[in-house]
Amino acid sequence: MKIEDMILVSIDDHIIEPADLFDKHLPEKYRDRGPKFQRMPDGTDTWVFQGEVMGTVGLGAVASWPRDEWSFEPVGHAEMRPGCYDHHQRVRDMNANGVLASLNFPTAAGFAGAWLAGKSDRALSAVAVSAYNDWQIDELAGDYPGRFIPMGILPLWDTDACVLELERIAAKGCTSVSFPETPYANALPSFYGDHWDAVLEAAERLQIVLSMHIGGAFNLLTRPEGAHMDQLIILSAQLSGVAATDLITAGVFKKFPELKIALSEGGIGWVPFLLDRMDKHMWNQSWTHLDIGAEDATTIWKKNFLGCFITEPSNLRLIDRMGEDTVAWECDYPHSDSTWPESPELLLKELNAAKIADDVINKITWENACRFYRFDPFKHTPKEQATVGALRALAEDVDTGTTTKAQYRERYAAAHH
Repeated sequence: MKIEDMILVSIDDHIIEPADLFDKHLPEKYRDRGPKFQRMPDGTDTWVFQGEVMGTVGLGAVASWPRDEWSFEPVGHAEMRPGCYDHHQRVRDMNANGVLASLNFPTAAGFAGAWLAGKSDRALSAVAVSAYNDWQIDELAGDYPGRFIPMGILPLWDTDACVLELERIAAKGCTSVSFPETPYANALPSFYGDHWDAVLEAAERLQIVLSMHIGGAFNLLTRPEGAHMDQLIILSAQLSGVAATDLITAGVFKKFPELKIALSEGGIGWVPFLLDRMDKHMWNQSWTHLDIGAEDATTIWKKNFLGCFITEPSNLRLIDRMGEDTVAWECDYPHSDSTWPESPELLLKELNAAKIADDVINKITWENACRFYRFDPFKHTPKEQATVGALRALAEDVDTGTTTKAQYRERYAAAHH
């Protein structure tokens, strides 16, 4: 396959929320109490809601920065590439990378929207969650039909409210919500028991994918004294295996056999080992009488899960073990693991090295994702205009070179003078 003929749909990117999100989408009677965007004296940006503050760390907005400027330090819009927070510029950056469509996880709203939802005034939090979802559906995806798969969030501290919000956004065409991979790591009940049953039933009935991104399980790690940040960055992806184990051994798919789960940014390297381990467990430890709703974990994985990866130079060789219909690609723009703006080149190199056939390449780069999320990639963009080559031809004027924070500050100041 030639690079210019590839079609790319990324099911893990991130959006930095624009300053006017809640001014535009929160009902007027709530705006004075809703989330407020604030620029701090040092130039960093924060959101304040019900007395609590949330900002953006540098690693969440590194697109085009030189690596020696990457850090966990807080940043503001003025230091970022505009495509991080401006969806008009985001589409141009997608074109420059040859990406047709993108699914975006929240930033200031917190992992799975937990920061926005988890406040003392739950009624107000639910309204703010709905406003966020309306922005994703009506503005982000609505302004550019066929370029964004809208990603919802839920009022996680109220399962009845979760069900109502699932039904509301499903009626508006939303096919996925961000959901915590290990709720018990975030002071919420686990999947063992029936706490989430009404929510899982609604997601199954409405065919809404629960997209579980790494990060929510960080609290499960007791980090040793003196451990570098590198330890957490490296280990984080492996926690997706904990989420998959919880879901399967809790019998979630026995109760909800059509429920769909996408595991984002955890990679796929842990999948073959975990399936081998769990499949053996089902017969070797049969004395426990574990009932997962299927003969083995592999059957559940192939029916109910989508594993997502950015780069996997070794593990793409094991795709037969996982199932070629269970793997999808992600870009992770504008985070530090992202391959933007050279995603097609890096991805095809790995796929070719693993000797992946062209028909399977198509499954990995767009077909599996579009089927799983019920997204028609060519409804608004003819197939011949959806390729890497066609999209990049629209973005020949987009500068993808290295740009420092200071340079972005200068440009921002000039544009907002």
